[in-house]
Amino acid sequence: MSGTPGKGTPADAGAAGETRFVDTYLLYLLARASSVASAEFHEEVRARGVPVTVWRILASLKGTRGLTVGDLARSCLANQPAISKMVDKLVMRGLLSRQTDGDDRRRVWVRLTRAGEGEVDDLIDAAERHQARLLDAIGPGEAEVLKRALTLLIERAAPDP
Repeated sequence: MSGTPGKGTPADAGAAGETRFVDTYLLYLLARASSVASAEFHEEVRARGVPVTVWRILASLKGTRGLTVGDLARSCLANQPAISKMVDKLVMRGLLSRQTDGDDRRRVWVRLTRAGEGEVDDLIDAAERHQARLLDAIGPGEAEVLKRALTLLIERAAPDP
């Protein structure tokens, strides 16, 4: 762990041997890990001319037969109106399609088009390389334990629908 701000130990950490509450607080550690791990990849996504929100939308739809805008917003960690506006733009660009549910006309499914699949596949390749580099630091066994633990934590903390 380095003392460089933004990586490892914060610059305002206490004197040697002191431990701040946040340095062992799970929620802080989760947020900090997410922030540090995401920042570098988000730079790469933006360098490709793709807004992070677009990346999240495309990645969330990959491997699905479609999601509602509400489900997409939850997956993208964003509010529904913002995701709805971005979906509109991506539909106009031909990356997504909207389809009304045959059983419930109020429900609209958002799906990747072929062009959307092509766009997200390149980004997913980059994301997998980034993830592999990060997880290499803890090894494959620990990486799987970490992923399982985080999944269980999310399931436990999520409110019942």
